[in-house]
Amino acid sequence: MATRKTKTKVKIKASKNRPALTITYPNAAGIDIGSASHYLAVPPDRDDEPVREFPCFTADLNAIADWLTACQVDTVAMESTGVYWIPLFELLDARGFKVFLVNARHVKNVSGRKSDVLDCQWLQQLMTYGLLSGSFRPADQICVLRSLWRQRDMLLRNQARSVQHMQKALTQMNIQLTNVLSDMAGGTGLRILRAILAGERDGYALAALKDVRIQASAEEIAKSLQGNWRSEHLFALKQALASFDFTGTQLGEVDQEIEEQLKSLETHEGKPGKPKRRGRGKNAPKFDLRTQAGWAYAQGPRLRVGRS
Repeated sequence: MATRKTKTKVKIKASKNRPALTITYPNAAGIDIGSASHYLAVPPDRDDEPVREFPCFTADLNAIADWLTACQVDTVAMESTGVYWIPLFELLDARGFKVFLVNARHVKNVSGRKSDVLDCQWLQQLMTYGLLSGSFRPADQICVLRSLWRQRDMLLRNQARSVQHMQKALTQMNIQLTNVLSDMAGGTGLRILRAILAGERDGYALAALKDVRIQASAEEIAKSLQGNWRSEHLFALKQALASFDFTGTQLGEVDQEIEEQLKSLETHEGKPGKPKRRGRGKNAPKFDLRTQAGWAYAQGPRLRVGRS
């Protein structure tokens, strides 16, 4: 008969070398960011009502800073929720607070959260013990450049959609210009499109507008321009081209603003190295970006346009 094995209990001794939680930021506050209101939590001994709700109007954001100052708060933790955090972050940073922009995923990874604890209280507790780390946010001048560069990237995407709409209108009229021209938004393509919208229908007259570098012959271009010229498709082509031109004007304005901002930046002392000769891309700014950015751009990290 098999004997039953008895389980032996193993006592786990607490490690003497394990550091205990210490208060790192005794004057920390937590902010739960929302689209219509923000919830704030300060240390319980600083106010009779340590958790408050504030609307998102500018006057209320100033009231938040005043209340935090009255509670002797110098460190603030907030989650990066959409873009709702930006106005409050910038205001608190300008008022001298040390603001930590916390990734929401990092907060969820910390175990031990109680269901009856508000998000702002949880942030305040974690920040007090130094369990949260802030996301990187560059200097204000770099933030301005990054915002402008993202605006430029959005405009380029809009312009690309306008090109797609032009190609769709041509295809519906069986105008096979995209099969003989590699770039519909190039000089030759735009000249032909503008002539079509001006009323020109002769294929050879339109083909005469091609650039000398175009490999397709005049006969091929003229043959590709034989279509049905339906009015509704011509109207769609007209609006797509107008949208393309308008976005191009906006891109020029953004490039001018980026150039002005780069001129205002301080450049690193020293003589920059000789830049490499590179061809200018089609969507590159119209000014010399590398020269305007100076030594800091030539030697430092590139301006990131991704999300943060």
